[in-house]
Amino acid sequence: MKLVIAIIKPFKLDEVREALASVGVEGLTVSEVRGYGRQKGQPEIYRGAEYQTSLVPKIKLEIAIEDPMVGRVVETIEQSARTGSIGDGKVFVVDLESAVRIRTGERDQDAL
Repeated sequence: MKLVIAIIKPFKLDEVREALASVGVEGLTVSEVRGYGRQKGQPEIYRGAEYQTSLVPKIKLEIAIEDPMVGRVVETIEQSARTGSIGDGKVFVVDLESAVRIRTGERDQDAL
């Protein structure tokens, strides 16, 4: 099993979610996060004054999947989240050692 973690632009969430559903992803966790990379923040305007923010709002997706789906899920996120401009985000894939469905007690692959 793998855990796919994707950091994307907030306005791409619906497009990415729909694309993932079309390739068989049945569930995901979404969090609003803030951070920066090469973007180094962005200018904001508040009450007519411009100021620099050091942390940019992003969306973090976490998707637990079986190993054979990894390539298709990463490619789907990559294609649906891409705008071609700086700050499009990143996708990380990490090993998922164990999973438990609390309601039924199912474990690992069955819990996904």
